[in-house]
Amino acid sequence: MAVRKRSITIAGHRTSYSIEDAFQDGLVALADDEGLSVAALIARIDAQRPPDANLSSALRLYVLQAAREGRLADHAPAGQAPTGQDPPAPNAPHPR
Repeated sequence: MAVRKRSITIAGHRTSYSIEDAFQDGLVALADDEGLSVAALIARIDAQRPPDANLSSALRLYVLQAAREGRLADHAPAGQAPTGQDPPAPNAPHPR
């Protein structure tokens, strides 16, 4: 899972952030659920993050918190359909 650098305009200026595709997918899903563009969601997260936190970390933590709260439960990773099932047990063989 590679980290990808992405550019965006927020608050009238260009900036970039680097996150994995799974986190980007989460941002897209959350923005859609909230009726926002991805840029608008990122701008909100940016405005609320502590001054000593970098944007990429703040974005990951936002998606992680949303996942913990179950707000991503109905969203499948890119290329996969939602199953509506619980994830496999930690020691379960990986389906191929």
